[in-house]
Amino acid sequence: MTSAFPATALSVNLNKVALVRNSRHLGIPSVLRAAELCLAAGAHGITVHPRPDARHIRSNDVLELAELLKGWPGREFNIEGNPFHNLMDFVRQVRPHQATFVPDAQGQLTSDHGWNLAQNAEQLTPLIQECHQLGVRVSLFIDPDPHAMALAKRLSADRVELYTEPYAAGCELSQDQTLQELRRYAASAQAAQALGLGVNAGHDLNQHNLPTFLQQVPGVLEVSIGHALISDALEYGYSQTVAQYLECLKNTIRA
Repeated sequence: MTSAFPATALSVNLNKVALVRNSRHLGIPSVLRAAELCLAAGAHGITVHPRPDARHIRSNDVLELAELLKGWPGREFNIEGNPFHNLMDFVRQVRPHQATFVPDAQGQLTSDHGWNLAQNAEQLTPLIQECHQLGVRVSLFIDPDPHAMALAKRLSADRVELYTEPYAAGCELSQDQTLQELRRYAASAQAAQALGLGVNAGHDLNQHNLPTFLQQVPGVLEVSIGHALISDALEYGYSQTVAQYLECLKNTIRA
């Protein structure tokens, strides 16, 4: 029997909505309204990445979204960021469904690499344990390296989020290079899954490259998409855009 839910969940990252809002002092566009429209259109969750400089998502956004998600049973709130900066303050305050640890430097424009787990293991371990004590699932933002998955497991992470920009930069790659990248992601996902880790993916995924990625990298539980989805929403609106992305996931319906 086929489930109504896809094997891969769509979490909408709302950072770019907040970035536009913050360019004026009018409170528009509304991050909260964007979340409501995306959830109503069928998005499975909401992601935010509040950075220390608050250049997009602000503290009050996190609090308002956490309250909003309480009215959407079965939908998830994912807060991502560097646990050595401001992420843990939000985790302690709102206890999201998932905390995604990302090794961003302060002031960094966007995420551009995964964790060096061997180097950061001692610092990450107690923070992962604290998240678990708070009932929060932990996902580690990581480069597609099959050998890194065993250490992620030893750190007691629940999931890894594969950093997909090297694949998404397909316009700069030949077809053979793209296939080679996809094989690396598939091997990384399989290594993680063999250890009992869940696999998420994100960064520069869009309607064009998402279907191929999911076909070649099976078992991805969640994709977090922001920049491309919000850009599409400027043309098509939130509801139609979310519907378009959900259509991309239809090939991953659980049997």
